Amino acid sequence: MELQVGVKILLKNPEGNYLLLHRNTEKYKDIKGEWDIVGGRIDPGSPLLENLQREVKEETGMDYAGVPKLIAAQDILRVPGRHVVRLTYIGEIEGEPKLNDESVEYKWFTFEELKELDELDMYLAELFEQGIFKE
Repeated sequence: MELQVGVKILLKNPEGNYLLLHRNTEKYKDIKGEWDIVGGRIDPGSPLLENLQREVKEETGMDYAGVPKLIAAQDILRVPGRHVVRLTYIGEIEGEPKLNDESVEYKWFTFEELKELDELDMYLAELFEQGIFKE
């Protein structure tokens, strides 16, 4: 069985809004929920937070501030022979993103807007449903 680890981060700006990226469905044809948070798979052998900072920089052109807080660990077992562990953090950021080809747009959402959003990444939606992510 193949084991993969991914790191994701819910980024909050000084105004109290949260950043979501609208994923490029041409590049990610198998995704369920087009709005997602920043993140991706780690490079084995390098620290989790270095991987998280790399993903933030690649996907937004920015750096997060301070030390992010781990809020959830999820098992993703939807592909036979593959076990993905997704670690989700929350952190702070300032500025406006400059997107790469993984996303087609971004938007800042209030906490209430996030909870009601259609087309939300299924694993992020699960955190809301389980009450793990609370304002």
